[in-house]
Amino acid sequence: MLLRLAPPRGYSPDFLTPVTGSETFETGLDAMLSTPKARLRKDIEMLAGAHRPHLWMRDLAAGSAPAVRGLGVAVRSYYEHAVGPYWSGIRAAVDVDRAARTRAWVEGGTENALRTLHPSVRWEHPVLSVSTAAERDIHLAGRGLLIIPSYFCVRAPITLADADLPPVLLYPIVHEPAGLDRSFEVRSDSGRQLTALLGRTRAAVLRVLGTGATTSEIANRLAISPASASEHATVLRNAGLIASGRERNTVIHALTPLGQTLLDGCTGQGPAAIQPATAGDPV
Repeated sequence: MLLRLAPPRGYSPDFLTPVTGSETFETGLDAMLSTPKARLRKDIEMLAGAHRPHLWMRDLAAGSAPAVRGLGVAVRSYYEHAVGPYWSGIRAAVDVDRAARTRAWVEGGTENALRTLHPSVRWEHPVLSVSTAAERDIHLAGRGLLIIPSYFCVRAPITLADADLPPVLLYPIVHEPAGLDRSFEVRSDSGRQLTALLGRTRAAVLRVLGTGATTSEIANRLAISPASASEHATVLRNAGLIASGRERNTVIHALTPLGQTLLDGCTGQGPAAIQPATAGDPV
């Protein structure tokens, strides 16, 4: 069912990727299932092209309640089996990229952030050019551009097909191919790893990673050696509390959702506050 709507190549209906209400999976799913009938019909007609669509797709294009509910069941089932178990790793990879984009913006403003977005993107005021297989022009006309990092987008950035929709640019983020399989799986020794990080300096490392930092920046901010900063980052990464990614010639570390939760506890914002460090704590 989903492969018919989202084939490996070519067009996929824009309503499958709503740009609003996507703070969580459930809100995004609700936004998708609330697509107006006119949009459903237009997108599925574009998907079918010159071919007669499958019967259930015709029902979906007509806004049939059973067809819409069936789509919701299929999407939720796919998410629970194929995406949900790996969500922390996906989110961590996106957080690393967000930290890199934030640094680019701080260092050189919006234009620098656009220039460093992706190798296939070129910014020459006032035009943002993207090297893709499709040839088309999108005029913002004052509407602004929503730029979204994507774990599953590959090769080159993509946009929504319908120019009447709010302008969106999805770009691929850099991440390790094995990240889903190994980096963030639940490990049997996670308890020992978490115990290893409970100390004054490692808690401080978490605090300085609010918007991401390189190993050298961690060392400078905490007045520790680069080797010590690298060691602490490795322990935190192995425990799933931070994620690391390469941006050009530097490695940027950023908090994972689990790391943010622990940091909230360290600062007294949650029930799992870490006790103050005492003599003998690892540094």
